[in-house]
Amino acid sequence: MRRVLIPSLGALALVGGLAAALIVAPCAPPFAALSGLGLGPAHCAAPPRAAEGPRAVAPPTVTVVAAIVRPFVDRLFVSGTLVAREEAQVAAQIDGLTVAEVHAEEGDSVVAGQLLARLDRSQLDAQIAQNDAATARADAAIAQAKSAIEQAQAQVTWAENDYDRAVKLGPQVMAAATIEQRQTAMRTARAQLSSAQNALSVAEADRKSRDAERRELSVKLAQTEVKAPVGGIVSRRAARLGAAVGGAGEPLFRIIKDGAIDLEAEAPEQALPRLAVGMNAELALPGVADKVAGTVRLIGAEVDKASRTGKVRVALDPGAPAHIGGFASAEIVLTRSRGVGVPASAVARDAAGARALVVRDGVVEQRKVVIGVAEGDAVEIAGGVNAGEMVVARAGAFLRPGDRVNAVAAVAEGATP
Repeated sequence: MRRVLIPSLGALALVGGLAAALIVAPCAPPFAALSGLGLGPAHCAAPPRAAEGPRAVAPPTVTVVAAIVRPFVDRLFVSGTLVAREEAQVAAQIDGLTVAEVHAEEGDSVVAGQLLARLDRSQLDAQIAQNDAATARADAAIAQAKSAIEQAQAQVTWAENDYDRAVKLGPQVMAAATIEQRQTAMRTARAQLSSAQNALSVAEADRKSRDAERRELSVKLAQTEVKAPVGGIVSRRAARLGAAVGGAGEPLFRIIKDGAIDLEAEAPEQALPRLAVGMNAELALPGVADKVAGTVRLIGAEVDKASRTGKVRVALDPGAPAHIGGFASAEIVLTRSRGVGVPASAVARDAAGARALVVRDGVVEQRKVVIGVAEGDAVEIAGGVNAGEMVVARAGAFLRPGDRVNAVAAVAEGATP
C-alpha cells in the first residue's frame, strides 16, 4: 500500500500546481501555445502572421573621382657617374729632376698660367754656366779668325803686288826662279786667307750651336716651373716633394677645366630617339638635399651590344656641389603637356588593354582607355574618358558594367570632409 500511495500523491500535487498557474497566468507562453492548438483559452491564441515580401537591397557604395585636365611632365630617369667634362693632365715635360716646391692642392681653383710646382734647377744652372763659357770661347774664336783674315788679306795684297812687278819686269830683269817664288808666295797668302775665312765660319757656327744650346736650356729652365695649362679646379695632386719626375709617369696634377662636371649616364636604346640636346634635367646628388639643375649636353651615337643602352651626358649648372667619381641620378624632362588625368589606381590593365570604370547616373560603365604620360600617382588618359566624368577611384573586379552603385566623391588630401 505504501508504494502505491506515494506516486499518486506526487501526481496529484503536479496537477494541482498546473491548475493554479492556469488560473493566475492563463496566457503564459506555454499555455498560449496550447491555445494555438485549440487546447487552451481561446482569447490567448496568437494572431496570424502577415505574409513577408522580398527585402530591398541597397546598392554598394564606391568612391569616385572626377577626371580633370591637368599638366603632365614626361620624364626619363637615368643614373650614372659624375665625370669631368674636360680634364687637363699636367705632367712634367723634363725628366730626371726632382720636385722642389708645391704650390697647389686638391680642390684649389687655379687660373691658366698659375704656378703649380717648381722642380730643382741646380743641374740646369750648371749646364747654363758651361754654355756661357763655351759661348765666350766661340766669341774669342770668331775674333781671332777675323784678325787672321785681316792679316791674310794684307799678305795676299802684298804678294799679288810683288808678283805683278816681277811679271812686268820679265825674264830680262828677273830670273825665272824669282818670278816663280813670288808666284808661290802669292798663292800661299791666298791659301792662308781662305783658311782664316774658314776658321771664321767654324767659329761662327760654333757660336750658333752655343746659342741653340742656350735656347734649349732656357726652355728646360722654364719647364722647371710647372704651370696650369687651363683654368679650373685641381682634382688630383700627385706631385710630392723630393720625388723624381718623368714624362712617362703619372701626371703631377689633374685639373677639371673651368670646373665643369657632367653626369655620364646610360639610357635605354628605345629612349634615345626621344632625347635632344638642351633638354632640362634635375639631378639628385649624394648628400645634397636640394635638386641640382642640369642640361642634356651630349647623346652618344653608339649603343652597347650587351646592355642595349647608350651614353648620355648631362651638364651640371656652374657651382653645383658635385664631386667627380660620385654616383648621381637625373630626371630628364622629355615633354610637357596638358591632358585628362585620373589616379593610376583607377585604371586596370590586362592582356586586352587598359580600362576604367565610369559612373553615370549611378550606373557603372566600362571604358577602354588610351594611356598617355604617367606622373606620380596620376596617369594621362589620351582617349576613352572625358574631362568631368566620374571614374571609380579603385578599379575593382567586383564591379560589372550595368551595376548600380552609390557614388561618393573622394575627398582631396588636406580638404575638410
